Amino acid sequence: MAGTGHRSTRSSSSSGAGLLRNIFSYRIFVSSMFTLLFLATLSIIFTTNHDSVLLPSSTTSPSLNNYYHNNYIHRTFLALKSDPLKTRFDFLHKQANDHIALVNAYGSYARRLKLDNSKQLRVFEELSQNFTSLITRPSYKVSLFDTEQPIDEDVLRTFEKEVKDKVKIARQLISDAKESFDNQLKIQKLKDTIFAVNEQLNKAKKHGAFSSLIAAKSIPKSLHCLAMRLVGEKIAHPEKYMDDGVKLEFENPSLYHYAIFSDNVIAASVVVNSAISNADEPWKHVFHVVTDRMNLAAMQVWFKMRPPQGSAHVEVKAIEDYEFLNSSYVPVLRQLESANLQKFYFENRAENATKDANNMKFRNPKYLSMLNHLRFYLPEMYPKLHQILFLDDDVVVQKDLTGLWKIDMNGKVNAAVETCFGSFHRYAQYMNFSHPLIREKFNPKACAWAYGMNFFDLDAWRHEKSTEEYHYWQNLNENRALWKLGTLPPGLITFYSTTKPLDKSWHVLGLGYNPSISMDEISNAAVIHYNGNMKPWLDIAMNQFRPLWTKYVDYEMEYVQMCNFGL
Repeated sequence: MAGTGHRSTRSSSSSGAGLLRNIFSYRIFVSSMFTLLFLATLSIIFTTNHDSVLLPSSTTSPSLNNYYHNNYIHRTFLALKSDPLKTRFDFLHKQANDHIALVNAYGSYARRLKLDNSKQLRVFEELSQNFTSLITRPSYKVSLFDTEQPIDEDVLRTFEKEVKDKVKIARQLISDAKESFDNQLKIQKLKDTIFAVNEQLNKAKKHGAFSSLIAAKSIPKSLHCLAMRLVGEKIAHPEKYMDDGVKLEFENPSLYHYAIFSDNVIAASVVVNSAISNADEPWKHVFHVVTDRMNLAAMQVWFKMRPPQGSAHVEVKAIEDYEFLNSSYVPVLRQLESANLQKFYFENRAENATKDANNMKFRNPKYLSMLNHLRFYLPEMYPKLHQILFLDDDVVVQKDLTGLWKIDMNGKVNAAVETCFGSFHRYAQYMNFSHPLIREKFNPKACAWAYGMNFFDLDAWRHEKSTEEYHYWQNLNENRALWKLGTLPPGLITFYSTTKPLDKSWHVLGLGYNPSISMDEISNAAVIHYNGNMKPWLDIAMNQFRPLWTKYVDYEMEYVQMCNFGL
């Protein structure tokens, strides 16, 4: 048993040794075959004829191209083997060939476009010829292309300099040509330019609108001077300017009554002067001027010192004289006491205005003034009157207006000139029609009308309970969800179905913002309105329209002269 085990071990050892010998023999055989194959390949490459080099040409035959290609490969091996400068030369040669192809492509594209600028096309062709002549120049051909000797470094340096100079010219020419040929590049550059200009335009609009608002709502020095002089006159001579009390004419319904609500002395005087100057019977005209407590003295002194001509009648009162105008009755006054509305107006107001130029005008503090909301309380202010004509303080009367009292109102409350044309000045522009209450009650395409010259039938007003209607909607709009601030939107709502359209010749608007209004249209108008920021008493007024207003300014009044108004 022991002997058997010994034989088995010896047999196993001999078979393992045989296996190792077989593996080593196989590896030697494979290595020998790869060595022979590599030597054969080198022999074929080194014995290939290499008398020519690749020369780019559009007319080269396929067989010749194959020849040049084989020659190029052969030279590459030789360069790696024998001369490191050949690698540098081959790189320059390839770079020249690539730019020849690129220049030829742009030249071909220029020919297809039939460019009017033939000079550019000639430059492309000349540059291509220069590249070709460079690599086929006899001196370079002998020293660089058709030699197996080591390359002369000085010749290669000269060749390199010429190639790089021409490559630089080619790249500059192609860069310039892209602006003419690459439509996508041109379109993108145009889009970028439009975007940048649009951004600048939006910024300029915001700053311009804000600057215009400041200029429009600031009090000119001359107007401030005039008010102070008039107040000083009353303080110096109080006995001259005692209130005469209520006159019979102020409550006589058979006369022609006007309502003017203003804190601007010179503007109110122009409205009165222009209306009287063009009235056929001025003694039948009564003007109810209402201002705030701050400007009451100045208004009283003005109309005492400069009484209206033609025996017309002027009543001057302050808002505070109407005791029913308090926060318990007037929704606007109650809302103005709220913290939210005060925050809307006074917290970072300048910053908010520049961020939102479209809504900037609604942050104007003039909307805090009760003078703008008095127009909704005319029946209570003048309980004995049947009709009254409301005029803004930035209008000029050019014709006799008594014809308005002869219009058949047909039970309507308000007579006004409509301002819509096309899709402009429709109800949708003034109210929030995404709100269900507005959407349910009003037509977004209904035509809007203008405040500034409005004839009101006070009896119809009382019958329709228009003030109560106004209060209802104003209370709903406490959070400004139905419309933004102002008096026109609630006016459009209050008199939605009770407004009678007037002929447009009664009231022409836009002299405070629209320079394209024709003079014929203006001359035919009974009332012209300087609505907009460019008021005629400001330096920013439009010069072509200013004389229509200044002709009614009383420049003979001593305080107007002392304050250099209009200079």
